[in-house]
Amino acid sequence: MPPTLASLVQHSALKLTVRAGADRLGTPVRWAHASELADPVPYMDGGELLLVTATNLDAENADSMRRYVRRLAGAGVAGVGFAVGVNYEDVPEALVEAAEEAGLPLLEVPRRTPFLAISKAVSAAIAADQYRAVTAGFEAQRELTKAALAGDGPADLLARLAAHVDGWAALYDTSGAVLAAAPEWAARRAARLTPDVERLRDRPAPASVVVGDNEDRVELQSLGTGRRARGALAVGTGAALGTAERYAVHSAVALLTLTTARSRSLQGAEQRLGAAVLRMLLAGQPDHARAVAGDLYGGLLDAPFRLLIAEASAPAGPELLTETMEAAAARTGEALLLVPEGERVVVLAADGGSAVAACAAYAEAQDDRAPREGGAEDSDVVVGLSAPSGPIAVSAAYKQAEQALSVARRRGRALVEHEELAAGSVLPLLADDAVRAFADGMLRALYEHDAKGRGDLVASLRAWLSRHGQWDAAAADLGVHRHTLRYRMRRVEEILGRSLDDPDVRMELWLALKATEATAPAEG
Repeated sequence: MPPTLASLVQHSALKLTVRAGADRLGTPVRWAHASELADPVPYMDGGELLLVTATNLDAENADSMRRYVRRLAGAGVAGVGFAVGVNYEDVPEALVEAAEEAGLPLLEVPRRTPFLAISKAVSAAIAADQYRAVTAGFEAQRELTKAALAGDGPADLLARLAAHVDGWAALYDTSGAVLAAAPEWAARRAARLTPDVERLRDRPAPASVVVGDNEDRVELQSLGTGRRARGALAVGTGAALGTAERYAVHSAVALLTLTTARSRSLQGAEQRLGAAVLRMLLAGQPDHARAVAGDLYGGLLDAPFRLLIAEASAPAGPELLTETMEAAAARTGEALLLVPEGERVVVLAADGGSAVAACAAYAEAQDDRAPREGGAEDSDVVVGLSAPSGPIAVSAAYKQAEQALSVARRRGRALVEHEELAAGSVLPLLADDAVRAFADGMLRALYEHDAKGRGDLVASLRAWLSRHGQWDAAAADLGVHRHTLRYRMRRVEEILGRSLDDPDVRMELWLALKATEATAPAEG
């Protein structure tokens, strides 16, 4: 505790007497300063015990003392020590009344107590308080270091930190989710700060911010030393942190940052192992892959999994997505195999698990944002997701993810699942520039013929193809004689220079017609 007016009054060697403001003796004293200036306020920082003999004051003038005391109180002076037996035998009543009115503590200093003795007492008390704070800080550092080295996770470290600051502490991952909190009730309070953590995450580490008020003050500290924060620490207290508490928080930040850096190094090694496992799976060697995977990825290969490929469409896109998936997997204890490939990443994740769900939620948020901000190019990532697979079919799953990724790019969506393609229609795939160019080139001559009023070849071709070449049914659909339809189909062959007896030609013409329909502007 720093020195207070009460501790100075209780100091037996100083012999101080309280003349005003007895109810405010708990005020901390930052320093003791002697000044005989009529207005010492410009030279005050606040929190000082001002020592005076009233050499240049009209201490018996009520109005003068009222103005003097109000100025001191407004500047945050902790109190006034008035020396008697120098210029005044007793403390002037005008000064006592002014101090009582302003609520400013006034102490009487006997003649035998020099101001220097008071200054030394304050200095000694401040030094002792600082020593106690440093000692407590080092003790907190030792305890927190032991907790970090124990390898039992962050829970014990947070519990010790919360005890040292007489409050609560919480650890967040990169997505802003609460990983651990102490005491347990603090998890709900910490969860409400996720938006603040997300804003802090976007600032270069290290960074900090204080939220709340003095009764519910929370200090957020980012973890990490790189371009992006790797997590955040929240410390909640009922007042601003003191020196000892600040030591404890700084120690916790350093230890958690080191733990995070160590985790990133281990993650790098795991990714290299994962890359080897993936290469073996793609090469059709599942048994070798299982042997290499060991306990780290073996469980993932024992159940159906999904293969996804995430590609960057904005800086740091795959990094943000994988961090989100990693955090989700860590919370549920799932294995997750991630292999970076330049600007994209390949991931094996448990089918129906939290990591795949986190990926879908992330992509959905990107799709919701993109229309408001200018389209698909504003998404962070584009993701292709395979159907559920197993170790013997990873090569096929990789192709599925590649196909889904290609469709996602064309459709301007953040994520497409291969199952959507397998269960849906092929027609949406025709909305492609290359397909449109093909259809336009193949049918242009027919459209130009019809535009000159020489017949309705395009509609006749569509009807004939839709009826699988059945002349009577197609002619009935068109409302013409079958001989008229036969004549039109011969004209189609002549204009295109291709035979309608060729099934490949019929297929290409049908797809060209469908592509034209898919891209035609809506009427009205």
